[in-house]
Amino acid sequence: MSDKLRETIRERIEDFVDSFVVEGSKPADVFDAMEAEIAALRKAYDRDPAPADDGSAPEVLEEPSNDWPGADVKIQSGDV
Repeated sequence: MSDKLRETIRERIEDFVDSFVVEGSKPADVFDAMEAEIAALRKAYDRDPAPADDGSAPEVLEEPSNDWPGADVKIQSGDV
């Protein structure tokens, strides 16, 4: 890991923790929650490092079509 990457991670973590502390959380509580979440994410990543690649991720829905009967009707400002 490069020094630049480590520095960037540290700065982002500091900002992240600070965002909760200014809302009234204790730093120790934020760190405890982060450690628990990082452990859970590490386990999940170990099981499946690329969940989007295996088809288990929810499918992205296409935009709905506009083929209903009134879709092509234009409303003029005086019609409303």
